[in-house]
Amino acid sequence: MRHLAFTLALSLAALAADVHPAAAQQGAYRFAIANAGDSTFTFSTVRDEWVKRGMEGIVVDPSRHDVLIARYVVTRVAGDSAVALVTGQTMRLTTDLVALLERPSRPWYLRATFWIGGVLGAVVGVVASR
Repeated sequence: MRHLAFTLALSLAALAADVHPAAAQQGAYRFAIANAGDSTFTFSTVRDEWVKRGMEGIVVDPSRHDVLIARYVVTRVAGDSAVALVTGQTMRLTTDLVALLERPSRPWYLRATFWIGGVLGAVVGVVASR
């Protein structure tokens, strides 16, 4: 009986430790457009080292409730800025617009839920086998 209580307490502690962000915190990251040309634009990546070449995103107009303006592909990331190639657009790009990118999710082996589940499963297996 004590083993079951210990396992239950460990399970509750593991669930409490696995905190997910609120829905309002999830989604795309917004980047201000620094320079806009005919087919390319530049945006700052100072605190966002996860931005990589080949990522795809969209450009929206925040003054018009985030209406879609263009789609793009990041072609180069150098230092603290990224250059993107516009692949389709509905109007000319300006610095008043915002580029959106979704941050890639972490691999399964780096997620806390995987390791908590593995440890918890091992503990339950040991306790159940006795």
